[in-house]
Amino acid sequence: MDEVTTPPLVTVDSEKNLNDLLTRRVDADPTGTIMEVMDSAGTWQPISAREFHAQVRAVAQGLIASGIDPGDRVGIMSRTRYEWSLLDWAIWAASAVTVPLYETSSPEQVDWILNDAGVKLLIVENQQLHSVASEAFDNAPQLSDSLVIDNGAIAELTRRGAEVPESEIERRAHLANLDSLATIIYTSGTTGRPKGACLIHRNFYELSENSTMRLKEVLEHGARRTLLFMPLAHVFARFIHVLVIPGGSVLGHVSDTKDLLPALASFRPTYLLSVPRVFEKVYNASEQKAVAGGKGKIFHWAARTAIAYSRSLDSTKGPSVGLRVQHKVADRLVLSKIRAALGGQTKYAISGGAALGERLGHFFRGAGLVVLEGYGLTETTAPTSVTLPDRIKIGTVGPPLPGCSLRINPDGEVLVRGPHVFVGYHNNEVATEEAFESGWFKTGDIGSLDDDGFLRITGRKKEIIVTAGGKNVAPTVLEDRVRAHPLVSQVVVVGDGQPFIAAMITVDAEALPGWLAAHGHPELPFAQAKDAPHVRAALDQAIERANRAVSRAESIRKFIVLDQDFTVDNGYLTPSMKVKRTLVIQDFQHQIDNLYDDVQRID
Repeated sequence: MDEVTTPPLVTVDSEKNLNDLLTRRVDADPTGTIMEVMDSAGTWQPISAREFHAQVRAVAQGLIASGIDPGDRVGIMSRTRYEWSLLDWAIWAASAVTVPLYETSSPEQVDWILNDAGVKLLIVENQQLHSVASEAFDNAPQLSDSLVIDNGAIAELTRRGAEVPESEIERRAHLANLDSLATIIYTSGTTGRPKGACLIHRNFYELSENSTMRLKEVLEHGARRTLLFMPLAHVFARFIHVLVIPGGSVLGHVSDTKDLLPALASFRPTYLLSVPRVFEKVYNASEQKAVAGGKGKIFHWAARTAIAYSRSLDSTKGPSVGLRVQHKVADRLVLSKIRAALGGQTKYAISGGAALGERLGHFFRGAGLVVLEGYGLTETTAPTSVTLPDRIKIGTVGPPLPGCSLRINPDGEVLVRGPHVFVGYHNNEVATEEAFESGWFKTGDIGSLDDDGFLRITGRKKEIIVTAGGKNVAPTVLEDRVRAHPLVSQVVVVGDGQPFIAAMITVDAEALPGWLAAHGHPELPFAQAKDAPHVRAALDQAIERANRAVSRAESIRKFIVLDQDFTVDNGYLTPSMKVKRTLVIQDFQHQIDNLYDDVQRID
């Protein structure tokens, strides 16, 4: 199969806009909780739909009083928090356009986005971010004002808007239609200058309405609660904070992932949305805790049992009586504790941004958490396809969501079409033309469709490695498996034009002390530990396990452990945690050369 379409479940009046989604939620259940905010005592305080709507309109009136006209751009530079969601909906209520900026952005990146998007008002989280952004203010003559959330930006906007009549905010809220610009999201980009993807109200509205219908079992499970901890500057989190409105969910926010586990325990979400690295860390932390407590063998047995149980669910016979008994014991001893760490109510999770891997997918399903893998990009308003509770194929990213279409080009590139696809890049007609082929968006990803129309992503078109022997190698297949090891933070597979495949590995400095202790090794400084024989042996095992997934010609023959990790702060990771492969290869070319200097050929 090379093309598949899922018919839409919902059609939307073209004169609607995103404000109508919020109004409908308020009208349906005005006193029901729509969001919860943690107070200084660590207690989640409910905010009703009516209260939230009133706050949105008050802030929107403040934007109008501040000189924001319909279509004007308002920037938000902040970590994920309640005020981010409030401001986004207020900007739409004022018929303006939101421009997110990652809180990790450099002054140069802020300068580019402010000017390229024409941001008129910038709202930042704190004084430190204001200092970073202010370096670009002199080059942004269109920027009329900047406000700081921690310095009372919301109260200030509310005060400014006190004299704006209700009739004006009512008029503004109905100005946009489905084809009006809603946001410009700048792709964090693994190479080059960020491009501003223009997303319209239709992209969010139709996708969220159809996703709400198709994901009913997920969204309506239990108390309908989800905790958002991904950056709201990223399209995935942004789509979720829209989806919860028609989906009837209660939304909570976590600004710092270091606070995630206690927040999960207190908020008790019923479904989660995250990137694979979070699930990897949950597994690795659980494993290390068990090993440190002398229960490593029990944990590993329980993990194998969970994986076997999940795999048996996909067979016609299902799990045997013996496996069911083992699974119950494993659940009582280990698996139930993992669910408890996630709040105890979580049944579903949606993973996106990279491949989760079949092993972890089966482990979590066997542990009682069904991880649905999804696929999408900024240009597709996040999800294009997702595995579904009633149609699970672990290792795939599912069929297209209702209203979406997928096509596989002869060269293997995945093409996408549907109402969720962006309208183009801001101020960049050349890039926009290059992004489309006969009305289909070219994703740059390589994949395939099976006979049931399920998509499997195998790599990036521009990242395919061609060895000196002419072998095409998709690095992500190997990287995903190596990165599953608790000691590994990041891995970049190399070998373009070389006689064999090699890898650069970074060690997870946070996980290292626990791993050393759990395996009976003395604590060592990071600089020594990364070259310690027992650490190298563990990494050898990780490489060996990854190599089982590929042919010998594609296998990693040699690796090097780098002296530093790849992080957002040092510029080697995008804010959505993707490695900037081109930059890494450029900056670490000397280390790559060393991998091949002493070996001309490895059979």
